[in-house]
Amino acid sequence: MLLKLKAAISEHRFAHSMGVTETAVRLAKVHGADVEKCRIAGLLHDCAKGMSTPDMLKIISEYNIKLYPHEADYPHLLHAPAGRALAERDYGVTDEEILSAIRAHTVGAVHMGLIDAIIFVADFIEPNRKPFDGLDEARKLAQKDIFAAVDKCRQLTSEYCKANGQKLFSIEQY
Repeated sequence: MLLKLKAAISEHRFAHSMGVTETAVRLAKVHGADVEKCRIAGLLHDCAKGMSTPDMLKIISEYNIKLYPHEADYPHLLHAPAGRALAERDYGVTDEEILSAIRAHTVGAVHMGLIDAIIFVADFIEPNRKPFDGLDEARKLAQKDIFAAVDKCRQLTSEYCKANGQKLFSIEQY
């Protein structure tokens, strides 16, 4: 799985995936989650990141993955639902918790489970991230309360998007 992923994504994306994997394993141990599921979800969370938008839309359709309303308007988010399908098709993942965490790692989910939350936060706080205001706070919070860390990561993302004039996609509005 590791070698296949390394061949499929950029060197930068692979380093990020390894950072997310390391962080997810650490958080799984802290919060009592399944370490192996978190390891696999962390490793594969960006497995579709290098795909073209048409290819992502094609695999999303083939695997009947429902998109949130207007999600297709944000091509940079499509790697999450496409990654869910790719993890199943190309990496043989069948565990629903792992697939759900891959799907939820960008915008979350309405009812996030523990593994969903760990991967969502691990993607945000992994050690290769360039420092920014609030990152240290999110990292500390992740050690104590993973769902509070989810809220903090969402808040910081919202502030970043607003400060940079970007439109914010949120599943909470649906």
